[in-house]
Amino acid sequence: MPPSQGFACVNGARLYYETAGSGEPLVLIHGNTLDTRMWDDQWSPFAERYRVIRYDMRGFGRSSMPTETAYSPAEDLKALLDQLNVGRIHVLGLSRGGAVALDYALMYPEETLSLIFADAGLWDFPWTHYATSVKAVRETCRTSGIEAARALWLDHPLFAPALEKPSVAERLRAMVTDYSGWHWQHDESLQLLDPPPIERLTALNIPVLVIAGERDLPDFLAIATLLSERIPGAEKIILPSGHMSNMEAPAAFNAAVLDFLSRSNAHG
Repeated sequence: MPPSQGFACVNGARLYYETAGSGEPLVLIHGNTLDTRMWDDQWSPFAERYRVIRYDMRGFGRSSMPTETAYSPAEDLKALLDQLNVGRIHVLGLSRGGAVALDYALMYPEETLSLIFADAGLWDFPWTHYATSVKAVRETCRTSGIEAARALWLDHPLFAPALEKPSVAERLRAMVTDYSGWHWQHDESLQLLDPPPIERLTALNIPVLVIAGERDLPDFLAIATLLSERIPGAEKIILPSGHMSNMEAPAAFNAAVLDFLSRSNAHG
């Protein structure tokens, strides 16, 4: 299937998406302040074996901004897949994208073939230093402007390992520079699951892989441990990277994901 791209109008939003390859669908969900480009190192390798779909979530990249109306990122994904006539999926999410992937798997268990967390976030996790530092970026945006906030965000320890690699640093800076800053300037109104996902991990009954960078922040490493311990049968792998494991260690990341998916298919 030749690569394609476009916009889908779903749930009052306009989402940018790209597709490539053929086979079972594999959806890639980006992290906070980032967009589809963070998956460039995965795009072609994954498309050799799967129908890969990546998209900009509402509020990021080329997609439209949120409004005051509460919305569900997982429902946005479901509506996008429905428009693309895509059924059951493998879903891979990094950071914020991991939290959205988990929501999707819990809301649509029959539509989820497998779930891959990469340095994942988790709604209702008892964040420590990370929450404080994100609040500081928001305050900087509101008092000193978007450029100052972008500079502070890029200087965050979250990105330090990635910025050590010049080619990765250039791509990361480009995405953050293009980020609108909407979430730093507004209070996002999300429709979250009740009970929260952190209390429902034992309900997952699909193949699950948890990927974590060994140099990621303590909060995210704690989430990786929690996910791997509470989800029945979950596998966990530690990569020689920081938070942006797919960009910092793409060869090892791609090998781990493709190996997991091939075994999931064999057992599925």
